[in-house]
Amino acid sequence: MTDAAFSALASLADPSLLIMLAVGVVAGLVIGLIPGLGGTGAVAILLPITFGMEPEPALAMLIGALAVVHTSDTVAAVLLGAPGSASASVTMLDGYSMARQGQAKRALSLAFLSSMAGGLIGAVGLTLAIPLARPLVLSFGSPELFMLTILGVSLAAVLSRGNVVKGLTAGLLGLLLGLVGTSPTTAEERFSFGSLFLSDGISLVAVALGVFGLAEIASRVGQRRVTEKPVELTGGWGSGIREWLTHWTHVIRGALIGIWAGVLPGVGATAGTWLAYGQAVATAKDKRKFGKGDPRGIVGPESANNSVEAGDLIPTFLFGIPGGVPSAMLLGMLLTYGIQPGPAIVTDHLDLMYLIVWAFAIASVAGAFLCFLATGSLAKLTKVPFAVLGPGLLVVMLLGAFQEGGQIGDLWVMVALGVVGFFLKATGMPRAPFLIGFVLAIPMERYYYLTASLYDGASWVARPGVLVFAALLIVPLAWSLIKRVRRASGAADDGHRDEHESDDEHGDELEGSLARTPWSLAVAIVAVLVFAGALWVSGSFSAEAALMPRLVAIGGLAAALILSWQELRARRQDTRRDTLEDSLEPTGGSGGTMVATRVDPAVAARALARRHDLVIAMRTFVAMAAFLVLVMLGGYLAATLVFTPVFLLYAARTRPRTAIIYTLVLGAVLLALPSLLPVDLPMGLLQ
Repeated sequence: MTDAAFSALASLADPSLLIMLAVGVVAGLVIGLIPGLGGTGAVAILLPITFGMEPEPALAMLIGALAVVHTSDTVAAVLLGAPGSASASVTMLDGYSMARQGQAKRALSLAFLSSMAGGLIGAVGLTLAIPLARPLVLSFGSPELFMLTILGVSLAAVLSRGNVVKGLTAGLLGLLLGLVGTSPTTAEERFSFGSLFLSDGISLVAVALGVFGLAEIASRVGQRRVTEKPVELTGGWGSGIREWLTHWTHVIRGALIGIWAGVLPGVGATAGTWLAYGQAVATAKDKRKFGKGDPRGIVGPESANNSVEAGDLIPTFLFGIPGGVPSAMLLGMLLTYGIQPGPAIVTDHLDLMYLIVWAFAIASVAGAFLCFLATGSLAKLTKVPFAVLGPGLLVVMLLGAFQEGGQIGDLWVMVALGVVGFFLKATGMPRAPFLIGFVLAIPMERYYYLTASLYDGASWVARPGVLVFAALLIVPLAWSLIKRVRRASGAADDGHRDEHESDDEHGDELEGSLARTPWSLAVAIVAVLVFAGALWVSGSFSAEAALMPRLVAIGGLAAALILSWQELRARRQDTRRDTLEDSLEPTGGSGGTMVATRVDPAVAARALARRHDLVIAMRTFVAMAAFLVLVMLGGYLAATLVFTPVFLLYAARTRPRTAIIYTLVLGAVLLALPSLLPVDLPMGLLQ
């Protein structure tokens, strides 16, 4: 193992690897500033660039971005009070307060150094996990690997914040989408409906960028201006550095909490940072300064949000269980290279594992160093409204989705999945289980087929490893059920708790805003119809090809029916409550015969905001479809030159001069890309 570790370090002396690592670091720092993208956006945007590369430079670039994205998202949290990601919202509590007191540099230096230390400690944890877990991984057979895939989807759903049934429904929808295409066991086409395009399956990049990227653009494009006025970048870097050295115990504890949060699927950076913040408050003798500029409220969460990404890589590569969305995409990329996680990676690709470790550690140091140097410039980027960033991000994301298959159909699938992702997000259904289910669908089917072929009947269920993983699956489900029963005994709870809270990767006002509305009921009914249709269509498949689709469809149908029942019950409860409130209203008017009706201003404001969000989102998706029509007619460059200024002038309300310069720069980048990177621009019918 030592030889493999030093061999991986020596390989980083290759200029091409260093360049890719540097590109990833710079891209991660910039993307971390954009609200809502985070690690998911960084990996999804860079993933198409890796097509045609060798695994080593591809992983170096993606790991470089993933390692630093939580370093730069602190800038907006401290200077604007508007975090770049949900996990940075914890840092905002004390960091923004400190900045408003004229100590912005002090807060940022505490955050940057803690992020660097968290990344380094996370890399050490990943290093130690390899020799400790290697004997266990090598003992796995196909039954254990099959159970691990089930565990990955289930835990991501069960541990997601909010309604567990929603998480399971989303995970099973992702599994069903992953089964579209050719069966890995019989080479039979499934759910392709005679389409050659669908027979190859759905592109991972299109799914990730659609469900997360385009959905995020549609939900945020209404933000035409930055609401907060940034504070001045004052204070001293040195005071923060010296103070950071006195809080090293909080840094270590925060990093260890982050690693543990990363190992658990579905927990993620947001929960990890809050856990680190909680331990800092719990162990402090004087708690009065927390939330008012206490440095301990910065160092713990910041070390946790970087180490959680390293911890996430442990189950991803060693066991094939992605703990979050970025790691699910990394796992999908490895599978495209023919690299199987688990026993194969620790025997045949051990040097690749250590390359990941070194890249993560180096990127953590480089990211903190660059943040110290470029904070002034980075702070200016936080002032750019998302509506202005929208068209550029859209052009980059759609171009990235085109690179994997070279088909316009991938772009239409991506826009359609963007609509799906928007409604999943708005109705409080977690999107992480959806993508994890999509990535694990084919490995799950392949391992089950091998298990069924090698073992008689259900004898494999009695294997010790299978029993352990089954217990790990049952315990969280049982605990969730117990908590639900306790809540039900205290108050009527319909399972919608925490639906308005943020998920692990993104946090904004739209998250769960349509929960307990007719829209959430409609989503549940559509899920029922999708699973019922899949069950009916699978009847035309052969027995072997139909096995997994039927299991997924039956499980999904049960979950979706329960979810529909919950939504209907919630609607009835809301109706009864509104009726009771109306009956308690005082009467007025002549002789008391007129009943005064009262409209809660807060309720009316939320309804108006929901309507506004829906209108803006639907207009944005229509604009995306119009852009694709232009691409099909005139090609990508011409469509960009037409679409971008129109969007900026009428959606973002920018000045004509800004729209012209923006469009010309974007067009120049598109012209230069094919000569710099292995990128092809879609051609139109008129070209």
